[in-house]
Amino acid sequence: MNAEHLKAAQAPLKALYQQDPSRALHTLRATGRIGDDAPTVTLESGHGRVTAGLHPATGGSGQEACSGDMLLEALAACSGVTLKAVATAMGIELRDARVTVEGDLDFRGTLGVSKDVAVGFSAIRLQFTLDTDATDTQLETLLRLSERYCVIYQTLRLPPMLTLTRSAA
Repeated sequence: MNAEHLKAAQAPLKALYQQDPSRALHTLRATGRIGDDAPTVTLESGHGRVTAGLHPATGGSGQEACSGDMLLEALAACSGVTLKAVATAMGIELRDARVTVEGDLDFRGTLGVSKDVAVGFSAIRLQFTLDTDATDTQLETLLRLSERYCVIYQTLRLPPMLTLTRSAA
């Protein structure tokens, strides 16, 4: 896809959303079935089935996906797609591009070993390795816009209101 194709694909959506902002609002959904025996959740999507379970550092077998890894993978996927779209729109050719996401987690928090240790990631690092002839100025703009428009990055940076409820089956 080149810049013209990307702009052509996005132009009618941008016009629609400017004309009727309510059309830009979508609710995304993930649904999982909790396992009967093991602490697992099977997620179904249009892209396949994934079974998530405990990380080996919390007693899991390591055979199921870890939700912490999935969070980092979501950031890698979103930031990579966003970077490529922005590079395309800017006319920056990427001969090769890789994204690496690392997160630090102290499992004493989630296992309740220490109440002084937070549950969750204490730090997340996102790095792009780019092979391109773009100038430093172009690359600074590319990274700034990629950060600005990456949904997962911005959601982690400025967390949304989060609620938890239950309903009867």
